[in-house]
Amino acid sequence: MARDPLFHASGTGAGARGSPRTGGHTAVVGDTVDWDGLRRRMSGTLLRPGDAGFDNARKLFNPLNDDRVPAAVAQCASVADVREAVLAAARRVPVAARSGGHSYVGYSAPPGGLTLDLRRLSAVRVRPDGAATVGAGATLENVYTALGQANRCLPGGSCFTVGIAGVALGGGIGVLQRKFGLTCDHLVSAEVVTADGRTLTASATREPDLFWALRGGGGGNFGAVTEFTFATDPAPALTVFALGFPASAGNVTKVLTGWQPWITAAPRALWANLNMAGGTTPSCRVAGCFVGPSSACNTLLNDLVARAGVLPTQRRVEDRGYFKAMRFFSGSPDRQSFVASSRVLATPTTGPAAVVALLTGRPGMALILDALGGAVADVGVQQTAFPHRKAFATAQIYASATTASEAAVTRSVGQVVAGLADLGIKDGYVNYIDPALPDWGTAYYGPNLDRLRRVAYAYDPDRVFDFPQAVTRA
Repeated sequence: MARDPLFHASGTGAGARGSPRTGGHTAVVGDTVDWDGLRRRMSGTLLRPGDAGFDNARKLFNPLNDDRVPAAVAQCASVADVREAVLAAARRVPVAARSGGHSYVGYSAPPGGLTLDLRRLSAVRVRPDGAATVGAGATLENVYTALGQANRCLPGGSCFTVGIAGVALGGGIGVLQRKFGLTCDHLVSAEVVTADGRTLTASATREPDLFWALRGGGGGNFGAVTEFTFATDPAPALTVFALGFPASAGNVTKVLTGWQPWITAAPRALWANLNMAGGTTPSCRVAGCFVGPSSACNTLLNDLVARAGVLPTQRRVEDRGYFKAMRFFSGSPDRQSFVASSRVLATPTTGPAAVVALLTGRPGMALILDALGGAVADVGVQQTAFPHRKAFATAQIYASATTASEAAVTRSVGQVVAGLADLGIKDGYVNYIDPALPDWGTAYYGPNLDRLRRVAYAYDPDRVFDFPQAVTRA
């Protein structure tokens, strides 16, 4: 999450590093790219190893991915730059787009390949009708700032340094989803550079199969999106809140037991997550956002406390405008080293004590449940590529790590994930991508996998946009 474990991550493609130094480096076909020619044709900048600025340009958010070194970084200043870069590198070296650089396993920095750095394509324009055109390199902070100034809102993730592209292409869970739906539900059209260098506009009426796939099919599978157009809503008055509970395994179990029916019964104006922190003595917090005044929110929070039977030791409830509410969830912008994974709860867990037991004795570990429901479930499972419409919640498993501790932390995350699987919690969210997830194609896409494969082959038959967990490899 850039990365405050009080709240929830909103990465561009994330997950546990299945084992140290893994994540599946894509094999280089053969570097016969005319880099000098590409540099001359670009209006932006092409950086190669040894060039000033290359080392900073290639690095992603998670320092554990610093060993992934591309052959070049194309800092694209225009759609024409993207097209030239794709055509120059296609079928010669791996190609991947980078927006915010939050891919947990570093897929946007293909070793020996070409990173399409889209961060210069970050303009956000809000039209009088409320529609917003957003460059694919824009961060959530860019988007929320521009929309806040126009008194509009778009549901999205929490981390301000995450790119809008990864969020939207994977579905886009966030703090307003129960009221307004996923980010991808607001997508009107997308401009895409395909593997053969064409620039297409995908919408409900133009390239409809591609448009369907871009709403939840995951980043990096179908081409390089350069611009989005989103429908937005009037910015509402919001209440943000955070409740901290006294630490103990018993208290965390009680809060989880009470939180599940509470959020299930809550009005869709309310979103909340439950962050359970591991250690010798586990602890937990509930944080969230309510579309409405704090007076109404406090009544709902009192109900949570009554259901849990545990009095909070900390309680923070504040009325905020849209941008300041999003800032409340934003966390630190600094690079952070971590190992993470995800699962999806189809229904509330019937074993709260067993879930809490997975965290006991694991300091630095967090298990974060983010509530789905509400407007997310209003859309059919196969109406977009995002399949988890009827699920109860997503689960993040997140642990701080260093290069020295990565192997041990990865094993610990894997043990928690395996424990959740034993409890019947098996599916995953593609934006928290995990190379160790069994049958990951089905886990991420469910009944939409076959159609996604067909779309990927139709628009990229030569697998130019290939990586270890590309749809075509599922």
